[in-house]
Amino acid sequence: MKELAAEGTPVAVTCRILKLARQPYYRWIDQPVGDALLAQAYRANALFDAHREDPEFGYRFLADEARDAGASMADRTAWRICRDNRWWSVFGKKRGRGGKAGPPVHDDLVRRDFTAAGPNRLWLADITEHATGDGKLYLCAIKDVFSNRIVGYSIDARMKSRLAVTALDSAVARREHVDGCILHTDRGSQFRSRKFVRALDRHRMAGSIGRVGAAGDNAAMESFFSLLQKNVLDRRR
Repeated sequence: MKELAAEGTPVAVTCRILKLARQPYYRWIDQPVGDALLAQAYRANALFDAHREDPEFGYRFLADEARDAGASMADRTAWRICRDNRWWSVFGKKRGRGGKAGPPVHDDLVRRDFTAAGPNRLWLADITEHATGDGKLYLCAIKDVFSNRIVGYSIDARMKSRLAVTALDSAVARREHVDGCILHTDRGSQFRSRKFVRALDRHRMAGSIGRVGAAGDNAAMESFFSLLQKNVLDRRR
């Protein structure tokens, strides 16, 4: 109809021949994309951005991230959009014991030498979970190898990349002068996310990721979590 109008055929004549009303055509001219379709596009774009940032997340986590970005939607809507676009979690399929760890985004700069000549030279980070009456809580803590102190932490009900980024930001806010500091972690998806890598770059820090199956790499952090669990968390309801 638009092409015929451009060639000189009156819209009224075209509508009369095709037995169509003119009002919908003029509404389409004023707004080619409907409100519902536009809202769907914004939702899909927010979900895609969240999926690109954290490809390990399922649709529920992606919906949370999209809602935080301002794109309101129900979990069912997020599932349908993810299904139509085939945005699945990389961990969506069940894996046996032979499953492979995620790819590293940094080299192993520590090589199991957990010593430091001064503060803010080498930090360690890890995440633990604790069951409560209202569900699980996740704690990400960052430890300075030189002082053996926890320099930053964050707590959340979801184990997302934001948990690790918040812990890193809190540590940097306390210590400030961290240029060149190495932060060593395991291959958890939170530490491999784009948000966390960008946070390291923003603070001018160097990321380091341990080897697959190297349990000793995070022994220092695991000992802290063990003491925290035994002496603090397990003593309270």
